[in-house]
Amino acid sequence: MAKLDPALWRDMMGYLRQKHATICRRWFEELEPRDMNGGILRIGTSNSVQTNYLQQRCLEPFTEAAQASTGALVTVQFVNGRYGLRPFQENPYEPPATGQRSLDASVATAPRSAVAEPSVSGEIVISPDYSFDTFVTGPGNRLAHAASVAVANQPGTAYNPLFIHGGVGLGKTHLLQAICQKILRSGDGVRLCYVSCDAFVNQFLDCVQKGEMNDFRKRYRLMQVLVIDDIHFLANRERTQEEFFHTFNELYQANHQIVLSSDLPPAEIPQLEERLVSRFQGGFVASITKPTYETRVAILRTKATLRELSLPDDVLCYIAAKIDSNARDLEGALNTVQGHGSLQQREITLDLAKEALGEPKSGSRRSQITLQQIIDLVTDFYNIKLSELQSKRRQKSIAVPRQVSMYLARKRTRFSLEQIGGYFGGRDHTTVMHAVKVIEQRLDQDPGFAREVEQIDEQIRNTRTAGSI
Repeated sequence: MAKLDPALWRDMMGYLRQKHATICRRWFEELEPRDMNGGILRIGTSNSVQTNYLQQRCLEPFTEAAQASTGALVTVQFVNGRYGLRPFQENPYEPPATGQRSLDASVATAPRSAVAEPSVSGEIVISPDYSFDTFVTGPGNRLAHAASVAVANQPGTAYNPLFIHGGVGLGKTHLLQAICQKILRSGDGVRLCYVSCDAFVNQFLDCVQKGEMNDFRKRYRLMQVLVIDDIHFLANRERTQEEFFHTFNELYQANHQIVLSSDLPPAEIPQLEERLVSRFQGGFVASITKPTYETRVAILRTKATLRELSLPDDVLCYIAAKIDSNARDLEGALNTVQGHGSLQQREITLDLAKEALGEPKSGSRRSQITLQQIIDLVTDFYNIKLSELQSKRRQKSIAVPRQVSMYLARKRTRFSLEQIGGYFGGRDHTTVMHAVKVIEQRLDQDPGFAREVEQIDEQIRNTRTAGSI
């Protein structure tokens, strides 16, 4: 085996920073080039989370960098620096069959008698970026963060179950993955499963069809920590709710930790059985709300530091003021600004940030769509009154236009969920979130309805264009 020339490694890192700047992270400094043998370049990582993430998300750019730097047709392989690569175990007490594929989940299944640190495998990739160290706390998430830290330090004893709810992109997944990483790095060999609710439902249906329910139950009920993202997808699924209820009870009675996230609080998840609502509310329920301006600036600064990206304060403040929705949109804006700077080989300045994020030039500002303009178009189309939209009436003839209005307001304006809900008779943000999801689902399923909404949306776009003339 040939040791890798340090100069070659520096060339690779330089290539990644130039060609794939958005994937580069500060923790890449922990990576260690091991050797090159038989056309395979092995790179050591610090832990299994890094190994799995890099293998799943960064293999292609690293291979591209290796080939560009060596001038040879080489392949990159990431190896856990402490333990090496270990195969996934379908059952923690049985060796996996050759080529065996896991169910759709991220699972750490090393028994306590085996190695100290569990391996992680599956469709859901835990990102090393999503740790407690990189989570920015503020007024809207401080309670959820504190509860998550407590659970990670004492799984099964602190808060069980832990139920975190809030809007899209506010940090629920970050906290869930931070909990997973903290537990996985504890060295206790805990059996942990991290899965999306959608995957859980699909696995259940697949096992029912194949007559493999014993395997399904064995898989989940042997876990010491079960983490499920987007549990609100259990809505309207009676058989899956029944199965999850029994799984929940077995884990809870064994003092095994359960962590759940949702866009809605337990009592507001549509068509969720009362006994599940009761179980979820019996633990610790923590909400996450929109970040304040100061928190948004701190989030951007943390993400920039993680990427080793130097941003002037005026750029951070500009992005934080322009993007007031959630952390995911902030990261998207940061990606856009970084990408523009990298492609144009320009220093990131306020002018570049404004250009990258589509700031209109002076004198060419297009008119902004208002909520009232959207409502006027919707009420005209459906031949109803504004007072009916703002009323508490739930008849389909009123509820559908109201939901369409909320959907278009969310799509075409930068008003917050709370602001939109307040305009429709003082409804809260969860009602708006539910309305948006209902419309999105119906657009996919009903072509006629999709044409109606597109017709209204086109009128909105024309209104904006006319206003800019």
